Amino acid sequence: MAKVKPSIPKGTRDFPPDIMIRRNFIFNIIQRTFQKYTFLPLETPSMENLSTLTGKYGEEGDQLLFRILESGDFLGEDGKKIIESGARDSESLSASLRNHIARKGLRYDLTVPFARFVVQHRNEITFPFKRYQIQPVWRADKPQKGRYREFYQCDGDVIGSKSLLNEVELIQIMDEVFSKLNLDVTIKINNRKILKGLAEYIGQEDKFTDLTVAIDKLDKTGTEKVLEELKKRGISKDSCEKVKPFLELSTNKDDNLSYLDQIMNDSEEGLKGLEEIREMFYYLDIVSLNNKLEFDPKLARGLDYYTGTIFEVKSNEMKIGSICGGGRYDDLTGVFGLNDVSGVGISFGAERIYDVMNKMDKFSTQMEENARILFVNFGKEEAKYSYQIVQRLRNQGILAELFPDSVKMKKQFAYADQRKIPYVAIIGENEMKNSTITLKNMSSGEQKELNTEDLIKELSSF
Repeated sequence: MAKVKPSIPKGTRDFPPDIMIRRNFIFNIIQRTFQKYTFLPLETPSMENLSTLTGKYGEEGDQLLFRILESGDFLGEDGKKIIESGARDSESLSASLRNHIARKGLRYDLTVPFARFVVQHRNEITFPFKRYQIQPVWRADKPQKGRYREFYQCDGDVIGSKSLLNEVELIQIMDEVFSKLNLDVTIKINNRKILKGLAEYIGQEDKFTDLTVAIDKLDKTGTEKVLEELKKRGISKDSCEKVKPFLELSTNKDDNLSYLDQIMNDSEEGLKGLEEIREMFYYLDIVSLNNKLEFDPKLARGLDYYTGTIFEVKSNEMKIGSICGGGRYDDLTGVFGLNDVSGVGISFGAERIYDVMNKMDKFSTQMEENARILFVNFGKEEAKYSYQIVQRLRNQGILAELFPDSVKMKKQFAYADQRKIPYVAIIGENEMKNSTITLKNMSSGEQKELNTEDLIKELSSF
């Protein structure tokens, strides 16, 4: 029987050491930045009850949930009754069976599980609660470049406070992370209340979700395609004509605010959104940012649970879509039985950030090295002598290793070369006798003799 070639599911990836070193570099910067702003770490299970996940991401999001088959006799007597019930059609039968045999799902994002955690542990939490979370999520999406079925999110949220100072702090965190990663980005902000005001202005309050889903595709499809989709979603021709000038707004903050003041004069919700945008910029006047900050009224963010400020970060160096996003959600914990708890958060798209940094060659070569020096192994006595020096170097914070086997030097040098280790230390009988180390620069081929103290100085300055 032919052996099946091992493989992994589409939309997932293996991460070998050289890639993991780079990924950890990104994760560490994000983690340290959250910690700087006093966010606390949190983890939640990979799977949640489907009742926790469904209905939180909109119709499209629900379709992308990975459902987990019940273990054991997942069909059972109830399942057999469903089959024998004579469902109207195969679609309704499939839906009934799916709901019966899959009652758990892989998490779609980290925000909804976080809201569940807050409600479940509300008596143990001190509010406002600031948390960061770096874990994988899963979406049954069509795999393509920059879009995977399994990927990591790096989230930070503040829950239990309505203050817009939280939004300002999150903008600072985004700016600081991308500055440390040496990426040129634009941070876009908007407010969903402004979009609510737009729905009122065009007389389509009941079509708010359709409006935001269509506008969210503006960057990808353009104005005319958005208008076509709005018409398909039942929005009248006259309403579409009123939307068109909105879709063509520039990025000038003052011009946009002036235009929106006029069209939302009769919308309490819209005016509240404009007031919140102005308050954010009031605080941001004292904040020094390295990246461009842009008020974009057309920014929609397709997720249903956002109710106020929304964020999105775009790379200015590579076309890849959003690499960070988020927003304020006033009603999310309410669906779990805890009302009037407002939250706001952001999520860094680690996979896309990695792709941008890799494409733009933003990873430093020094960061990729997992050792600065390799000690050659000539045998038991030399290995014991060398290992003492390896330990001294490690205690000084210098990454060092001793080749574990006494094999031909050619093989040991090849190992150092393949691992991109810049220095090799040679300690044979003469070096041990003279308490010296022969240090070879793998790049230049230069060799010199040093004592241990001089070796530490040499490698510390590297």
